[in-house]
Amino acid sequence: MSLVVAQDISKTYLLGSTEVNALSGVSFCLEKSSFISFVGPSGSGKTTLLNLIGCLDKPTTGTLIVCGEDTSKLKYSARADFRGKNIGFIFQDFNLMPVLSVYENTEYPLVMVQNINAAERKKRVELMLDAVGMSGHRDKRPSQLSGGQKQRVAVARALVTNPSLILADEPTANLDHDTSMKIISLMKSMRDNFGTTFVFSTHDPKVVKEAEKVFVLEDGKLVKEEA
Repeated sequence: MSLVVAQDISKTYLLGSTEVNALSGVSFCLEKSSFISFVGPSGSGKTTLLNLIGCLDKPTTGTLIVCGEDTSKLKYSARADFRGKNIGFIFQDFNLMPVLSVYENTEYPLVMVQNINAAERKKRVELMLDAVGMSGHRDKRPSQLSGGQKQRVAVARALVTNPSLILADEPTANLDHDTSMKIISLMKSMRDNFGTTFVFSTHDPKVVKEAEKVFVLEDGKLVKEEA
């Protein structure tokens, strides 16, 4: 069974009295444990689509099934619960909390989203920090880290809840070439080790090259699918 199934989904926003069609009639399937990229120019609908898959918003029309759940029918609080249990996020600007240590940033989703005891939280955080090579930096604050190190922490934080799906919005945009390649390699190894599906919104040809399937968006429509 596919992990994500979109059937003719559209998203319309109101800007004043004007309707803006961010997505129009988009359909696709994403398989488990896959490495997927959505590409297209700015304004093509990539970020809107990731927001829908991530249950940060819901389609205006159409059906969107994520991890077996028709998320297009979920109310706000139910979407938040579902998101916390099934989906992790990685952002281009890292979104780490500056007052928290590497360890605390990684632990944060477990404290806020899931009812997990302290011993289990410690086990999961240490496993993830070791997996991304950041165990030796556990007590540092984000301001003491390089861009690549911050993104490694972001990867650990996204995976610590054992999600089925990771959504990454331009995850290499603020990294140099060598660091970007290391982060891409890290994410692929995490996919291989944990079976997590990674879905990217990106302009980065390095990410696109590593994707197993590429969906091309233009003006809110899916115009091409490349394997």
